[in-house]
Amino acid sequence: MRGMTVGETAERADLLAAAAVEAVEGTGAYAGSVFLRSRDRRSVVLAAAYGAPPSLLGGWRLIPVSSPIPLATAYRSGRTVHLANAEETMRRYPQLAVALPYAFGSCSVPVGAAGETFGALAVVWAASPGSEGLSRARRRHVRTVAGRLGSALAALRARTGDPVECAPETVPIEIPAPSATAVRVGLFGWDLGSGTFRGDDELCAIFGLDPRAFDGQATSLAACLHPGDLAAFLSAAREAAARGRRITARRLRVRERGGGEGYRTVELWARVLEAGDGPARRQLVGAVVDSRAGSAAVAAVERLRDGLFSLAPDGRVTYANHTALRQLDVSGDELLGQVLWDALPWLADPDVESRHRSAMISQAPASFLACQAPDHWLAFSLHPEADGVTGRVVPLGQPPSTSAPPASAAEPATAATPTRLGVMHHVLQLGSALTEAVTTRQVCEVVSDQLLPAFGGQQLAIYVVRNGTMHRLFHTGRHEDFLDGLEGAPLHARLPGTEALTAGAPLFIESRQDLTRNYPGAPTGEVNSWAYLPLIASSHPVGTCVLGFDSNHRFTEKDRGVLTALAGLIAQALERAKLYDSEFAIARGLQQALLPHRLPVIPGIRTVARYLPGTSGMDIGGDWYDAIPTGKGVALIIGDVQGHSIAAAATMAQLRSAVRAFTAVSHTPGEVMAGVNRTLFDLDPGLLASCCYLQVAADTHHAHAVTAGHPPPLLRRPDGTTEVLDLGIGPLLGVERTSAYPTTPVDLPPGSVLALYTDGLVEEPGADIDVGIDRLRSSLAHARADSLDELADRLLHNARRSSYRADDIALLLTEYGPGAPGRDGAPGGGPRGAP
Repeated sequence: MRGMTVGETAERADLLAAAAVEAVEGTGAYAGSVFLRSRDRRSVVLAAAYGAPPSLLGGWRLIPVSSPIPLATAYRSGRTVHLANAEETMRRYPQLAVALPYAFGSCSVPVGAAGETFGALAVVWAASPGSEGLSRARRRHVRTVAGRLGSALAALRARTGDPVECAPETVPIEIPAPSATAVRVGLFGWDLGSGTFRGDDELCAIFGLDPRAFDGQATSLAACLHPGDLAAFLSAAREAAARGRRITARRLRVRERGGGEGYRTVELWARVLEAGDGPARRQLVGAVVDSRAGSAAVAAVERLRDGLFSLAPDGRVTYANHTALRQLDVSGDELLGQVLWDALPWLADPDVESRHRSAMISQAPASFLACQAPDHWLAFSLHPEADGVTGRVVPLGQPPSTSAPPASAAEPATAATPTRLGVMHHVLQLGSALTEAVTTRQVCEVVSDQLLPAFGGQQLAIYVVRNGTMHRLFHTGRHEDFLDGLEGAPLHARLPGTEALTAGAPLFIESRQDLTRNYPGAPTGEVNSWAYLPLIASSHPVGTCVLGFDSNHRFTEKDRGVLTALAGLIAQALERAKLYDSEFAIARGLQQALLPHRLPVIPGIRTVARYLPGTSGMDIGGDWYDAIPTGKGVALIIGDVQGHSIAAAATMAQLRSAVRAFTAVSHTPGEVMAGVNRTLFDLDPGLLASCCYLQVAADTHHAHAVTAGHPPPLLRRPDGTTEVLDLGIGPLLGVERTSAYPTTPVDLPPGSVLALYTDGLVEEPGADIDVGIDRLRSSLAHARADSLDELADRLLHNARRSSYRADDIALLLTEYGPGAPGRDGAPGGGPRGAP
């Protein structure tokens, strides 16, 4: 990517700033922001903000694309996300609402052109409970602004190559909200030789002149001055011209508009310039400052006995009258320009920052009490506007425990709200994502998806401790050799990854020079900055999480605090996942042991089986299949015990044994099923089961089938036509001890394929099971059948690709006739599974 020129960068900045301003002013919101995608497309980066400073709304400079945040959703989906009020925000985006528990609404829209999304634009407004948010016209305005911005960015990229992406370290453009003007400034140029006077419209307004009627002569302005000031002013001008001096803060009295005896005081600031053309002559250029409104306001405020102060939107003190300074026991130099709760240690309470944030975001007054000394209580009230907060502070006559409730008593309690909302959001977001990750692999993927885009990193590796040494569990990024030196290193090795873990403190290295200075010989690869996070759970060292940055990265105090807080969550999640993996392996091993390892070899009959465990939990299921030689052919069985538990698996094993026992004594299919039903009653596990049982004769073209509430088998004939067998259906096993099960004869032409399956293969949430059965029938009819193994894999193709299977799946295929010579069931004909 080529470098950007100043002009190109400035043009893009102008586009972003104009879009943010237009979106806010056209909707009546008080803040707006534009985020552009990062170069790796994993996050969106704050590019411009208007109105409230970014720190007020959480301070999120980088937002992972996968985040449950409205703006990220708008970017991902390409749709508008309109949240009318706090109630809707809580319902649809609870993590955001917990991090920002204030009365506001928001509208986020994608920014892009020609089907390509560059970023997202959002506006925020104060919203009382039950408010309906932006009207359709105003939402349309936001989308229009975003659309124009996207088209302009695309055109700029095509014309100049100026990229639409933002680097993680991009400093956003910040445009403050407009505020009332307390000072007026008029600019002028005065040719002392000719007397020509050029002034702007503001200067004419200060002197009470119509800009269109001003004749450009100094004498016309002089007529507006107090006669007592005119001679002194002209003398100062002549002396400045003769000696090249400046005129600083010369006070002049200007006649009030409309004439009369009234005058107001202004200040003159000017300097002399040498003309560069023609005969040498002197010119005076400068400004006239009219601060009457500001001075009058300050004078009026200073006369009050209440303490009054003004805060910028980010909480910095911009003014405090003498009474406020006295009550706060602080000087102006100590307070002005500082954040209120940082400058006064006794106000360093999370509730104070939260009250200010609540006032600004909700645009509603807020109040709180604070104790400066053991018995010196002060009452604060905050009155917001978009450009800041006016505060009032008064002493309480008695401690709050015996006084009337303060104004804040009627407001929602927010004392528990943390001061660092960005930290809270990251913790909530990662914590929420980790609750859905159960395996170590899933935990590692969640950590990668959350941390890298949030902090602008490009590499991530997670090492765990095994037998006193470090072993890499997970890695993502372009550089395969990332931290190879840590693999197999003992815990006592002098490496940043081991020392961070043994010391229990994170380690932040911002450059290669820092790394080589503190750890000579440590491998660097192609990484330039590192964050080593020790993963410790219950005082037990789990491992180390390492973030790598391709360029030098400065870790702010906030970055360090957030990453340190997140390390504990990652460690706990990994420990839980390791336990899950171990128990999962044991449970799956038990279930596999209960299923047949090989299927029998029957001349003229070929069988294959497949088994897929569910993916939604660790509990094992009760699906089973079997093929039992009968002397004349084979008995085919498939069943499903209710539930997913050790009890279901144990019941499955007992039923499988019962089927084999009843088959061995040459019972008919109906007798076998009735005997298995009685066995289930005798076992009394409190579970029901379904089953399908067929006896297939190898020397005839017939079979006899019986079902106990199980999905019907499918039969594919040699010409490819496939049907759902219409069998007499008996009740589920375990419903009634004396249940009878009707037997249905089935014709099996040579070359036909019989499919038995469990409901996990055909059930879909919200759909009738018959729809799933017909879909499986169609798949069986049209799938290539070069081999029975290939056919089984094709029928399970979609199920294998699904990351979420709520139920186990068992499939048993049987090919009958001369085209199906008997073969050993393993490996091709044996059961195959997939995790």
